[in-house]
Amino acid sequence: MMDLRELYQEVILDHSKRPRNRREMPEANRRAEGYNPLCGDRATVFLHLDDGIVRDVSFEGSGCSISTASASMMTEALRGKSVAEVEALFQRFHELVTTGPEKAAGPELGKLAVFGGVREFPMRVKCASLAWHTMRAALEGGGRATTE
Repeated sequence: MMDLRELYQEVILDHSKRPRNRREMPEANRRAEGYNPLCGDRATVFLHLDDGIVRDVSFEGSGCSISTASASMMTEALRGKSVAEVEALFQRFHELVTTGPEKAAGPELGKLAVFGGVREFPMRVKCASLAWHTMRAALEGGGRATTE
């Protein structure tokens, strides 16, 4: 039987090798660029908001498997959510990667729970959270985000 950690690793590897929603979005009405100076990961997040709802979300960039998988899974999780729901999910995800699943786990996280083990590797927390900080910057009107 497959260990839960192995399953989590497989989910992350799948999203890293075959990222979902990795594309530029010309119709985006919000966008931001993010950078992790510690490892060089870069991400651009594109959002199409309509009436306070994320109608579409995508990303482009380069980075490690954790960074790419996190961006891919984030785009799947945010589509159709209100700005308030997106902010709440950001907070839960941030708690997950910084304090662990026992403090942040909940049904709202769904598949994102695979990132719970990241907190054991502080350098990887920034990789996992880059796309999320970039998305937040896009929601706030654009510009740049950094993990520093």
